[in-house]
Amino acid sequence: MIPVNEPLLDGNEKKYLLECIETGWISSEGPFIKRFEQEFATRVGRKYAIAVSNGSVALDAAVVALDISTGDEVIMPTFTIISCAAAIVRAGGVPVVVDCDADTWNMSVEQIESRITPRTKAIMVVHIFGLPVDMVPVLALAEKYGLSVIEDAAEAHGQTYQGQPCGSFGDISTFSFYPNKHVTTGEGGMLLTDDPAIAERCRSLRNLCFKPEQRFVHDELGWNLRMTNMQAALGVAQLERLDQFVARKRAMGAYYQTLLAGLAGIQLPGAETTYAKNIYWVFGLVLADDVPFDAKEAMSRLGKLGVGTRPFFWPMHEQPVLHKMGLLQNEHHPVAERIARRGFYIPSGLALTEAQMIDVAAAVRQVLQ
Repeated sequence: MIPVNEPLLDGNEKKYLLECIETGWISSEGPFIKRFEQEFATRVGRKYAIAVSNGSVALDAAVVALDISTGDEVIMPTFTIISCAAAIVRAGGVPVVVDCDADTWNMSVEQIESRITPRTKAIMVVHIFGLPVDMVPVLALAEKYGLSVIEDAAEAHGQTYQGQPCGSFGDISTFSFYPNKHVTTGEGGMLLTDDPAIAERCRSLRNLCFKPEQRFVHDELGWNLRMTNMQAALGVAQLERLDQFVARKRAMGAYYQTLLAGLAGIQLPGAETTYAKNIYWVFGLVLADDVPFDAKEAMSRLGKLGVGTRPFFWPMHEQPVLHKMGLLQNEHHPVAERIARRGFYIPSGLALTEAQMIDVAAAVRQVLQ
């Protein structure tokens, strides 16, 4: 079976992990934490970075740090992972969703303004699969209506928008370091901001909201979201090679484009937009409407041929758990609904070999022909 993802861990990862073990710094108190935060903030062009235990809790902290609470509406894409909506709901907020673009699979920026109400407090953008959201009009809307912007850059390590790093936009941004990301710490995440007050709030929320002057006394409830020194050591080693990883992913994406060129019945990822070139975090495929089976069947057939796959996100407005809460009921977003049923991605990990890519492409052609 060709795995859908396998990370590359052949740099300084082992050396830095051994340093953690030999020095005894294995908890969240070790020196690699601060080093990873500082180096990641520099890479993204932010003043402050706060390392946390995963990307989902980074979103939780981001929402609370912006004082989003009961009844506040946050506009977000329906086509994304549930972590985005969950963070809003857990804070008492209300997710308000827009459809996605059929070409980039990112949120339809043109729909945002029509969803703004007096209760809207923020816009949450999510860069999807390798191409960024068109940020200029989003930021213009935020300024026009006095809204905060949360930038979920979990899938955009090393990506830029008009030459500016993804993760550098809005009031606060978040990253994930899950093993399928360009930079991995196994599990892990990061919050980034240029606002010292937001940064301090995130640090407090990360560490149970201990009062600085009196430990074990709390004015509000936080979480234990701390990253370990060992995770940060992995992150430092991975970050050293981010440019190499991005170049490799772009080369892999271009090779898949060549191998699958001219294949009927499939939509390949867009190679670029006017504001960015694809970094191919994953290589997604969308079946044409005239293909007589859906993504689930295509994935099953590829699995029998030894090719690992993953489905696309399922839209937020079709999530049973949100319907049970009375949220996002009776909504219709046709692009997201279509690609959720007809989209999937093929092996895309950094450790994928050229020979494996040839086998994957041959299997895709076999399934579709």
